[in-house]
Amino acid sequence: MRTIAFLLLLACAVPASFAAEPTEIEVVADPRVYGEYPKNYKEIVTQWLNETLVDAPSAQIEWPGTPQAGSLPEKKGGKALFGYLVEFKVNSRNRFGTYTGMQKHTILIRDGRVIKATGFGF
Repeated sequence: MRTIAFLLLLACAVPASFAAEPTEIEVVADPRVYGEYPKNYKEIVTQWLNETLVDAPSAQIEWPGTPQAGSLPEKKGGKALFGYLVEFKVNSRNRFGTYTGMQKHTILIRDGRVIKATGFGF
């Protein structure tokens, strides 16, 4: 009887331990290769979007993850640019005033500034 009660208690406790709230984990790579980890990556991306989008105040941004060390090729020459990749989704108004729908983009940040962006039509 005690064994059954113990197993029942254990069965109730185990799923609760897996339902823990996820936390942001900072994975820092070699700063000589990737630059400093962008702790304020949301501010950096938002500021860059303010300078880039047609109607930046209308932007709705989703942040599915945290910056990850990585690289993107240069536009010309194919040489790799190293930094921290930040993936996000943005929905903003275009030149006609209509929302474009949530679109996925990636930005490469190195030492606190955007050095490359993908997923934009320019």
